[in-house]
Amino acid sequence: MLNQVVLVGRLVRDIQVNQLDQSTNKKVATLTLAVPRSFKNHEGLYDTDFIDCVLWDHVAMNTANYCKKGDIVGIKGRIQSRIVKDETINKTVMQVVVEKVTFLSNKKEEEKNID
Repeated sequence: MLNQVVLVGRLVRDIQVNQLDQSTNKKVATLTLAVPRSFKNHEGLYDTDFIDCVLWDHVAMNTANYCKKGDIVGIKGRIQSRIVKDETINKTVMQVVVEKVTFLSNKKEEEKNID
């Protein structure tokens, strides 16, 4: 069996890294990737999927240091589900656990090329 996903899209917002525990020094970050679909909807427009991703430790730190909102990145990882308990309901949340990030474009570089 195989659980592997590869996505290319734009970062919806800047990435912020949080430290979970002082004793373990574990770091975590979340990002949302805007990925346009490869086909048009019934109105003739391309829809976009917004995919939540989680990054750990050095992958989180490197991505936060080098990527900003609007940058295009490629990610490789796996899909993971978890149950979030609300007051009255249990909700299943799907997210991509990122193992590798490839920096494909930088918004600042694009702006420099336009001038």
